[in-house]
Amino acid sequence: MNFNERIEALVGLGTYLEKKEEELQALVTTTYHQNLWFIEENTYKAITSIVEHFLQKELIENWISQYDIPDDTEMKTVGLILAGNIPLVGFYDFMCVFLAGHKSKIKLSEKDKTLIPHFIKIMEKAQPEVGDYFEVVERLKGFDAVIATGSNNSGRYFESYFGKYPNIIRKNRNAVAVLTGKESKEQLLELGNDVFQYFGLGCRNVSKLYLPKDFNFHPLLEAFHEFKEIVLNDKYKNNFDYNYTLLILNKISYEANGCILMTEDASLQSRIAHLHYEYYSDLSDLKEKIDSKIEEIQCIVSGVDIQGFNIIPFGKAQTPDLTDYADGIDVMAFLLKLTSEEKLLS
Repeated sequence: MNFNERIEALVGLGTYLEKKEEELQALVTTTYHQNLWFIEENTYKAITSIVEHFLQKELIENWISQYDIPDDTEMKTVGLILAGNIPLVGFYDFMCVFLAGHKSKIKLSEKDKTLIPHFIKIMEKAQPEVGDYFEVVERLKGFDAVIATGSNNSGRYFESYFGKYPNIIRKNRNAVAVLTGKESKEQLLELGNDVFQYFGLGCRNVSKLYLPKDFNFHPLLEAFHEFKEIVLNDKYKNNFDYNYTLLILNKISYEANGCILMTEDASLQSRIAHLHYEYYSDLSDLKEKIDSKIEEIQCIVSGVDIQGFNIIPFGKAQTPDLTDYADGIDVMAFLLKLTSEEKLLS
């Protein structure tokens, strides 16, 4: 397949996904039964975001124009180890490898193993040559490079096992938000989307707030209460109750509104239904605090510009565009560096 044919295959997939036909609906339901965190509403949100931000022909062509992708590129095999924290979180890597003209050997997460194979089937039905570009496997072997996403613990294993190959290895990261105390109710509601969407399980979900020392929690808690229905999910409610109990037993000061718990903590990683916050005294102090954690931060959300940092508007954390590279690593540039001289090592 040439480059334009691969673009057309992806655009065709987007057209199919927009229709939400019965087979897709059935698989979305199956995905939920396999993983109760993946409620149908959230899977459809992920699909909609992929269609609107990744699978539009004009967007793909504008983004890809910055790269030189010759049609005669020798196909390499790239092992993909996909995460399963939120629905379809590995789609971007899946798409990039295909566009670069390489083959993916895909190790699916047990938490999200239904939709990606279906996407391959849909594209292959329209263009049979698509089948040459994808293979779903139980164990990775026979590859030239690896893109692996997981926790800090699994990341250490990935580095040990895949370190001799060209690789991108992603570990735990989180989004943070910077507030000034002057945010409007609308902005705080948008921030609520960044916190609560996908139950806060994504690396782009806000898990930590940076607050001025005189911050008034009342407007924030009031805005977040608009998301109170999230506690109707049993898995989320169980986590909320468990964390609430721990705070009470350990006599830790907290803020709460019935659907979120907030405690002062320097750590970026917070538990489900739990949000950390940290105070800053001035802009210099804020920059120092962010700089000290920058390797753990996926993105920064705020309503104000902060010099030296790329800021995402409230409500946009979980709708990345094609140039919003995870961990700041340009996946396409990495893939295009895989040359014909690289030796197959496994």
